[in-house]
Amino acid sequence: MNSEEEFYDAETGLESDDSCEVSFKDACVYSNKQSVNGKVLSENGVFERRTTLPAPMFSRNDFSVWGFLKKCIGMELSKITMPIVFNEPLSFLQRITEYMEHTYLIHKACKHSDSIERMQLVAAFAVSAVASQWDRTGKPFNPLLGETFELTREDEGYRMISEQVSHHPPISAFYAESLNQDFSFHGSIYPKLKFWGKSVEAEPKGTMTLELSKHREAYTWTNPMCCVHNVILGKLWIEQYGTVEIVNHSTGDKCVLNFKPCGMFGKELHRVEGYIQDKSKKKHRVLYGKWTECVFSIEPKVFEANRKAEKKSGGDSKKHKQEQGTGGDDADEMPDVQETVTMIPGSALLWRVAPRPPNSTQMYNFTNFAMRLNELEPGMIGVLAPTDCRLRPDIRAMENGDIGMANLSFGLFCYHLSYTASQEKERLEEKQRAARRERAKDEEEWSIRWFQQGNNPYTAAADWIFKGGYFDRKYSDLPNIY
Repeated sequence: MNSEEEFYDAETGLESDDSCEVSFKDACVYSNKQSVNGKVLSENGVFERRTTLPAPMFSRNDFSVWGFLKKCIGMELSKITMPIVFNEPLSFLQRITEYMEHTYLIHKACKHSDSIERMQLVAAFAVSAVASQWDRTGKPFNPLLGETFELTREDEGYRMISEQVSHHPPISAFYAESLNQDFSFHGSIYPKLKFWGKSVEAEPKGTMTLELSKHREAYTWTNPMCCVHNVILGKLWIEQYGTVEIVNHSTGDKCVLNFKPCGMFGKELHRVEGYIQDKSKKKHRVLYGKWTECVFSIEPKVFEANRKAEKKSGGDSKKHKQEQGTGGDDADEMPDVQETVTMIPGSALLWRVAPRPPNSTQMYNFTNFAMRLNELEPGMIGVLAPTDCRLRPDIRAMENGDIGMANLSFGLFCYHLSYTASQEKERLEEKQRAARRERAKDEEEWSIRWFQQGNNPYTAAADWIFKGGYFDRKYSDLPNIY
C-alpha cells in the first residue's frame, strides 16, 4: 500500500441555567417520536434520551500494544492505520460536538451588557469545551471523507453540523448556531498526533470562532495541547497544557488562559489560570480552576494577596514534596490529584462540570452528553443525511458490543478482538481507498458539500466556511460512503 492509500485515523455533565429563557419555535425537530424499538416514553410523552450504551466496553487489559506502537515512535499517528482496540464508539465529528455540552454559558454571555462579563463566560465555555476529555483514553474513529454529523437540541437552543472536508490531511469542519439567531460557533480542526515512546501528544490545530449577534462581537481562540500518558505500560492518564488566548475582535478585550502542565510533583495537574484585560492592557479579572472541574473569577488584587499569603505559609510543604522523589522510568506515574479547587473568598463561580453517570467507567468514560450522541432517535431514519455517522456500521457494531472472534497480529503478538466492528472498519477503509483510486483514474475532484475553503474573517488564517443549505434536507446527490 502506498502513502496515498493510507487511511488516516486521528485521535484526538451538562449544567442547566434556569435564568436563560429562550424560545425556539422555528427549530427543526424530528417527527414521529412515539416509540423506537420498544423504548418507553416519559410520562409527558417526550422521548427520553438514553443514559447508557447498549453494551459495556471490552477490556483492554489483555492487549499489549507495544508490538504495534514501537514502529511509530516520533511519527505522526494520523498517517497510520490504527487497530480498533484503541477506539471508542464515536466518530471524531461526534467528539467535536462535545464542545457544545455547556452551551448555556454562551446563552448567558448573550444576555450580559458588559463586555468583561461576556468575556468571562466565553472563557468558561472555552475551558468547558475540553472538559469531556478527562479520562477519555479511547480514540474516536477517524471520519471518512464526506462523513457528516448533525445535532439539534431544542432544549439547549442550538443545532450543529460537521463534515469531514479533507482526508489528507484529516480536517473536520463544524458550524453551530443558536435556534433564535443569538450566536454562531464555527471552526475547523486538524488533529496532529505524535507518539513519543510512553505518551501520545495531540495538537488540535485550528481556530475556534464564536460570534454573538446581538453585541456584534467575534471571539477567536485555539485549543490547548493534549497528552495521553502510559500508552504502553501503567495507568493511562491525560493532561492538557499550553496558552489559550481568547480575543474579542470588536472591543479589543483579551483573555489569556494558561493550561498548566503537570510538573514534576503533580501540583499543577489539570489547573487553569489566567486573566482578562481590556484593550489598554488593564487587568479586570483573574480566572482560576481546573479544566476537569470548575472555573472561578476574582478581582486581581484579591487573587494576588491570596497568592502571597499562600507562598508565605507554603515553604515547608514544598521542601517535603521535593524530598519524596518520583517513580521509576517504567511509567509516567500519575500524580495524586487534589480533591477539589479551593475557592478564594470573594470569587464568583463561572462554571462547574456535571458529574458523570455512575456507569461511566464501563462506558468508555463517557459523559451523559457523549452517551447520547450516537443514539438513533425516533424519526431520524429518512431525515438524517445518509452520510451521518450515526449510520456508520463499524461504530454502531462496536457500540452494540457486536463481537465475532478473529485474530489481529501486532508484530510478534497475536490477539483476539471484537471483530465485527473491526471487519466493518476495514471494509469502509478499503471502500474509501477504492473510491479515491477511481477519482484519480477519472481525474475527478472530490466535491465538498457543506463547507468551502476560505480565510477566517477575523484572524485571516486559513479556515473552512459553512456554505449553508444542509438543513434544507436535499440529500439525493450525496455519495454512498458506507
